[in-house]
Amino acid sequence: MNSEIWVVDDDSSMRWVVEKALDKAGYRIRGFEDGESLLKALNTRQPDLVISDIRMPGIGGFELLEQINQRQEKMPVIIMTAYGDLDSAVDSYKYGAYEYLTKPFDIDVMLEIVSRALADTLPAQKPRTSTAVPSGGIIGESAIMQEVFRVIGRIAGTRMSVLIRGESGTGKELVAQAIHDNSPRRARPLVAINTAAIPAELLESELFGHEKGAFTGAHSQHIGRFEQAHLGTLFLDEIGDMPAALQTRLLRVLSEGRFYRVGGRQEVNVDVRIIAATNQDLDTLVEQGNFRNDLFHRLNVLSLKIPPLRHRGEDILLLASHFLDTSRLSSENSPKTLSVDVARNLQSYNWPGNVRELENLVQQLSILSVGSRIELSDIPDHIRNIDHQLSGESWKTELQAVVSRKLRLGETRVARSLNQEVEAILIEAALKHTGGHKQKAARLLGWGRNTLTRKLGQDSPG
Repeated sequence: MNSEIWVVDDDSSMRWVVEKALDKAGYRIRGFEDGESLLKALNTRQPDLVISDIRMPGIGGFELLEQINQRQEKMPVIIMTAYGDLDSAVDSYKYGAYEYLTKPFDIDVMLEIVSRALADTLPAQKPRTSTAVPSGGIIGESAIMQEVFRVIGRIAGTRMSVLIRGESGTGKELVAQAIHDNSPRRARPLVAINTAAIPAELLESELFGHEKGAFTGAHSQHIGRFEQAHLGTLFLDEIGDMPAALQTRLLRVLSEGRFYRVGGRQEVNVDVRIIAATNQDLDTLVEQGNFRNDLFHRLNVLSLKIPPLRHRGEDILLLASHFLDTSRLSSENSPKTLSVDVARNLQSYNWPGNVRELENLVQQLSILSVGSRIELSDIPDHIRNIDHQLSGESWKTELQAVVSRKLRLGETRVARSLNQEVEAILIEAALKHTGGHKQKAARLLGWGRNTLTRKLGQDSPG
């Protein structure tokens, strides 16, 4: 290897770690403590790749990235940051970064990205705008949510359809809003419709509109959601519940970009990006013949899986604190905090209702609890007794109950789905324990590092 890599970070210890790893891998290295020094050096010499921190005194990482792109469009830049929020991930790709790393990151992963970036001959993505983009209320510091942010950053700027998968209450609509808000269509509306909440006989009219007199009660023309979303984004929530007849019509619209209103004779042309969401296993529905295979593949161009809250242990108290703040502001209550025991119970609870359940609970506690601190006696019994529920053999009893419930509901491939969930929990816990170090996590789990990497690839969104 004869490639030259420049590293810029005002944190000398972090810069040393990155430089040491790159030097050991055979690269020529040059380090800088600020962006100004790197830009000055760029006047006389050009590296093959730049690795830059985001938050630095003077010129920050995004401004540096912009200036590098203006001078050398094809030079790959890898952004690293200790602040792993959605804004940082989206802005990194928007400004033209090759890849985005959240500190602390696995050195082996960094080296793989560096190798891929140097081998990649495609030009870097041009920046579209310099304005910061709001995160849309998505909060998360866990490794699994960092991957969600990364995928949102990559797919937001495309025109392709997106399928968001996740349990009820995980925040799929917030993710859809974030994708739209960071897309070229953000100046146009995001129109949402829950296909499960509208009776089948009315859903066609809601989607495609109707003409006056098309049916009994159609006293005037109605513009459907597709037309409302023209040049914008249409969010089809709970797409797995769409009736079979409408699946056929939806497929035709997605293929041709045109349709007729109910009772209409004039063809309507639309340009709409589709984001669909479901809490169901669409693969199983396709196998059972309850969802069209061709429609599934038309929607599933880009796929994004939202993790359940039980897999995001690090985010629970962060979210609880956020909901306490928003509840205080909306109801003008005095500030409240969680006691240590309450915090421990919230982290131990399984959260079957996911983020929505946590939000509802915190709002209830914020209003009903007495005093400035929420105590153990304030929270519901099923959460307060979580330690007792998880002791001894009770987790096995609970697992048996879950399996029985799934079988009663007619679910198939139960072992496969539960194995995937258990493995996801094991991986999340091991990575949290090792600070994100994959090799150590794999060893603790009794796997090889390649096995862990493969399983992460299978479970990750995108």
